[in-house]
Formats: sequence, structure tokens, C-alpha cells
Amino acid sequence: MAERRARNLVVHGRVQGVFFRAFVREQAERHGVAGRAVNSDDGTVAVHLEGPPGAVAAVESACATGPEGADVARVEAADAADEGLAGFATG
Repeated sequence: MAERRARNLVVHGRVQGVFFRAFVREQAERHGVAGRAVNSDDGTVAVHLEGPPGAVAAVESACATGPEGADVARVEAADAADEGLAGFATG
């Protein structure tokens, strides 16, 4: 089985109402990464990524910039358990 990596991110800044979750989904689909991106009540976006290590790193890097209109202040990142997800969900 190919090596996989899973990461949890919490993205801080102006990241809600700027199509940030759709941006993450586009990046994930482009790189073949599964997971989810969800708005949190505190104004952050919680992201879970799983897939090949290089692909996960590419999506994580994109999250540090975000789409036009976003203003990412910081990204908290940590290794996570691989949940065996397929596809990418936004909620």
C-alpha cells in the first residue's frame, strides 16, 4: 500500500465568507487528497487532509495563502489519524 499522511489544520484570519473551503476542496482534488474543511464557530476553518505525503504538503502549503480575498494570519498543523476517507467534503 502506498504511504499516506494525515494532517489536521486550523486556519486563522479572514477565512470565512471568502470561499476558503471551496478553495481547499479545489486544491485537494487537484492533488488527489481526501478530507474535509469546516467553518468553526470561532471564525477559523478546520481542515483534515489525507493522502500521499507530498500531495498533503502541497495542499497544506496552499492553505497558508488561501484564495483571493482571504487573509490567513496563521495555520496550526498537527499529524492526525488516517480515517481512510475518499473524496473531499465541505460543511
